[in-house]
Amino acid sequence: MGFRTDLAMEAVELVKGHDIGIKQEKEIIEDLEVTKITIETDEAAKKLGKLKGKYITISFPPLTDNYENIEDKIKVISKQIRYLLPREGLAFVVGLGNETITPDALGPKTIKSVLATRHITGEIARSTGLEGLRPVAKIAPGVLGQTGMEVSEVIEGIMKKIDPSVIIIIDALASKESKRLGTTIQISNTGISPGSGIGNARPGINEETMGIPVISLGVPTVVDAQTMAYDILKTINNSNQPVIKEKTAPRGEPMMVTPREIDLLISRASQIIAMSINGALQPGFSLEDIMALV
Repeated sequence: MGFRTDLAMEAVELVKGHDIGIKQEKEIIEDLEVTKITIETDEAAKKLGKLKGKYITISFPPLTDNYENIEDKIKVISKQIRYLLPREGLAFVVGLGNETITPDALGPKTIKSVLATRHITGEIARSTGLEGLRPVAKIAPGVLGQTGMEVSEVIEGIMKKIDPSVIIIIDALASKESKRLGTTIQISNTGISPGSGIGNARPGINEETMGIPVISLGVPTVVDAQTMAYDILKTINNSNQPVIKEKTAPRGEPMMVTPREIDLLISRASQIIAMSINGALQPGFSLEDIMALV
């Protein structure tokens, strides 16, 4: 059975012992575990079902239970984002997802707290002491069913007008383990395929398709029901795959599982990601200053 996961860390765990072309480093920073995975070869990428590139996974105590020392977490996450960012140029931040569906609302919710600065120039910037702000534009483009347009089409159209040096994409992810929900952030320079977490992949948004670096950030908010059932039954040696598929995919449509406290998870995760992006893009300003501007 193929497990559905957007996390490179989980994909690597599934092929343990066959890590040729995969480089992995781990670091503990207070209550955060930072895992850096680099997929270096086409063979490794094919085996993992991931694109070649860098994947940074930050694991932390559940956001719904533990919301302390947030500024420290933001500083660590900001540093990891900055590690993948080009140093100069306009950053175009895109929040993917459908805000009316809570597990898919991470992108649009995050965008609301990202600091847009492209319009702060000239005398306004000088008189307010904001000359050092990096230009940032942002958008939550909605989904195909709401707009009739692919997200990639919207991004490409805007890019022709604003000429960004990097795209930063935020989207909800799928994990193969429920313990990852609300406890993990993945940052990658390989872009993203919108809708892949729920099995409805749209055209990819990455450096190859966009022509500029694309950094993606995401938090797992759902687990595929079939994956969860198989994982649970496997531990008791009762993994009848046909039965699992029948029970977890009524009418042939797969079901997704999300935690009961998903509203709180999305609220807190979106704030942390937004402030981490702000901190990464505006290193010359303190978090207090950025929060005041937002």
